Amino acid sequence: MRRIGVLVAATADDARFQTFVGAFQQELQSLGWSIGRNVRIDIRWATADAAAIRRHAAELVALSPDVILAHGASTVGQLLQVTHTVPIVFPVVGDPVGAGFVDSLGRPGGNATGFMGFEYSMGGKWLELLKQIAPAVMRVAVLRGTTSPSGIAQFGAIQAVAPSLRVEVIPVNMRDAGDIERSLAAFARAPSGGLIVAATAAANIYRDLIITLAARHKLPAVYFERFYVTAGGLMSYGPDFVDQYRQAAGHVDRILKGETTYRCRRPPSSSW
Repeated sequence: MRRIGVLVAATADDARFQTFVGAFQQELQSLGWSIGRNVRIDIRWATADAAAIRRHAAELVALSPDVILAHGASTVGQLLQVTHTVPIVFPVVGDPVGAGFVDSLGRPGGNATGFMGFEYSMGGKWLELLKQIAPAVMRVAVLRGTTSPSGIAQFGAIQAVAPSLRVEVIPVNMRDAGDIERSLAAFARAPSGGLIVAATAAANIYRDLIITLAARHKLPAVYFERFYVTAGGLMSYGPDFVDQYRQAAGHVDRILKGETTYRCRRPPSSSW
């Protein structure tokens, strides 16, 4: 009986992450792993609270699993504070090299590997797509997290493309729900506005609010993941996280079978 730990920075009723974890388990089954027969999976739904993530990370490591699956920088960072020996596979991390989780994409080193969530140049594509679907847009608010280096880098990529499209881009930091509401209301008072939501953890926390505000203020919006569109958003362009969870199951399978060397990978992009 092999043991897999799963650390998720969401609640157990989060449909988005239920889909991710379900895809991971389904792919494991296709690779010959059957829960209760030859593998046990311990899932910790840690919410987005940093203290809860730290606690659950320590609990999982104490179980001595053969490998841990962890989504995002908030979980991987905490796990690496607790263990340098248990293999960690991340289906999604914005910039694992920049965060210091791996040495390089080709040779991760250490005990973590997985999938890079985004190429920063994708930010420029978001702005190009926004102009295609709403040519009258001349001002674009870019929602980004205040503590995420990847959100800042994505804004830089958007900003670099903006002059060629004759668009003014304005950063809007996501500190809390009230701050987002006030900032977008103020931005929408002037005409010809649009919205881009950068790929950060804060965007996931306030997903439904952001979609509601974009509709209320009539702001054409581009998101980084398809779940925003299925929840009512206009358009998304980004990697297929469900597929990355399936591929992460392949990494886990190889680790359980004894492999120790593998590369981090960049995902292909998809649009909806």
